[in-house]
Amino acid sequence: MLWVKALHIIFMVTWFAGLFYLPRLFVYHAMTEDTISKERFVVMERKLFFGIMTPGAILTLLFGFWLWLGYGFSGGWLHVKLLLVLVLLAYHILCGKYLFDFKHDRNTRSHVFYRWFNEFPVLILAATIILVVVKPF
Repeated sequence: MLWVKALHIIFMVTWFAGLFYLPRLFVYHAMTEDTISKERFVVMERKLFFGIMTPGAILTLLFGFWLWLGYGFSGGWLHVKLLLVLVLLAYHILCGKYLFDFKHDRNTRSHVFYRWFNEFPVLILAATIILVVVKPF
């Protein structure tokens, strides 16, 4: 099970790398005026979302489920962690919506919004790590 746990952590880090970087790309994309740069951001965002973030999310969930099968479902901390994972999945899907808004030139949000939006996964990551390591309940 240690290999499964290691793979779960590796893909979680991969997923979070994308969750941290994609909204940062949205910040720069929202500030961009010229067509060439906008097109470049669309390509970068698509590759990040579909090539790194989404596979990272799927593999994180897969290995997390495997861990759950191996260790069982116990402790209130795990219930809260799973709730945070669902919140993170919703955030991931929202990133996909914003990606398509940019792709079809329908973005109505400012770079300031995306700067704040970019901070949300940090809170989820910190809370999740505390729950897993400390197991407060």
